[in-house]
Amino acid sequence: MPITKKSGSSWSGYAGLLLGILLIIYLFSKVDLAGAIGRISAIGFASGFILLPYFLLHLFETIAWMRLFPGVTTAISFFKLLKIQFISETVSMTLPAGVAVGEPLRSYLCRRFIGIPIPAGVASVAVRRLVLASAQGLYTIIGAIVGFSFLESVSVKMIGFGGLGYILAGAGTLIFLLFFVFLVLLLNGKAAQKLHTFLMLVPFKKVKQWLLEKESGFLDTDAELRGFKGSFIARLLPVVLLYVLAWFMLALESFIILKLLGVQISFFQVIAIDTVLTILRGLFFFIPSGLGVQELGYMAFFQALGMADFQSNGVAFMLLRRFKEAIWYAIGYAIMFLSGVHLSDAEQVTKNES
Repeated sequence: MPITKKSGSSWSGYAGLLLGILLIIYLFSKVDLAGAIGRISAIGFASGFILLPYFLLHLFETIAWMRLFPGVTTAISFFKLLKIQFISETVSMTLPAGVAVGEPLRSYLCRRFIGIPIPAGVASVAVRRLVLASAQGLYTIIGAIVGFSFLESVSVKMIGFGGLGYILAGAGTLIFLLFFVFLVLLLNGKAAQKLHTFLMLVPFKKVKQWLLEKESGFLDTDAELRGFKGSFIARLLPVVLLYVLAWFMLALESFIILKLLGVQISFFQVIAIDTVLTILRGLFFFIPSGLGVQELGYMAFFQALGMADFQSNGVAFMLLRRFKEAIWYAIGYAIMFLSGVHLSDAEQVTKNES
C-alpha cells in the first residue's frame, strides 16, 4: 500500500502545531499558574498512579491487535508487538500530522521485528484502525448515556442551547455506523484493488508507472483481508470490546487526576467530558495530541460544572496530563531509538516487500 513521503512534515501539520502552541499561550495568560503548581506539589508520590491507565491502554490495544493478523503463520510475540505499539503511537501523537507516519510504521516494524509480511501487516493495521474507530463510536454512545443528565445540565453554558447529550449520542452512533460500514467494505476482499484502480485515474505517467509496479502489493493485501471473512468475523466482537475498554482508560486517567486534586466529580461525568473532548480532538487531528484544544475544552467544562477554583484546578489537571504524556512519549522514543528505529523507516514499506 502506498505511503506519502514526508507526510509528517506537511505544512498543515506544522500549522496545527503552531495553532496548538498559540492556544496554550493564550490559556496560560488567563490563569493562575502559580496556584496550579501549588496544588500539584501537594499531591506527592501518589501522582505515580497517573501513569498506570496509559500503560493499561497500550496493554489492551496490543492484546486486541494480536487478534487482527489473519493468515499469519509466524508466531506473534506479545512483547514485540507491545514495543511496536508504543513506538508507532508515540510517533502518531507527537509529530505534526504524525498519524500519516505512525500507522505505516506499524506494518514495517511488524515485518522487521516479527517477520510478518508487509501485506499481512498492512491488512491488520487497516482493520485495526477501523475497529478502533468503531469502538470509539460505542464509547461515545456509552458516554452520552451515562452522562446524559450532566451534559444536558451544562449544554446551554457549553454550546448556547440544549441538547448536548443528544448531539453526543448522535455523533457516537454516526461514528460507529460509518466506520462499521467501512470495515465491512474493507473485508470484501477487493478494497485495495479498487483503490489501485481509482489511483490509476491520476493523469501522471510516473505515478501510473509506480502504481503498476506496486499492483501485486495491492492484490496481496486484498488476499490477506479476505482472511478476515467467515469465522474470523465472530472474533471481531471481543476485539471491539477490548478497544472500548482501552478508550475507558482515558477517562480513568482523568478521574484519578481530578480525585488526587481533591475535585468532587463523578466517574460518569468524567466519561461524558472525555467523550466530547475526544471527538473534539479528532476534529483537530492536525494538532499533535490536541494541544491547546483539549485544555480549553476541559477548562470550559470545569467552569460549566461549577468546579470550585476551576482555574487553578483546571490548569493543575492539564499540567499533570501533559506531564504524564511527556513521560510516556519520552519512554516511547527511548524504546524507538534503542531498537534502532528511525522515522525515515516508514518509507521502507513501499520497497520490495516479501
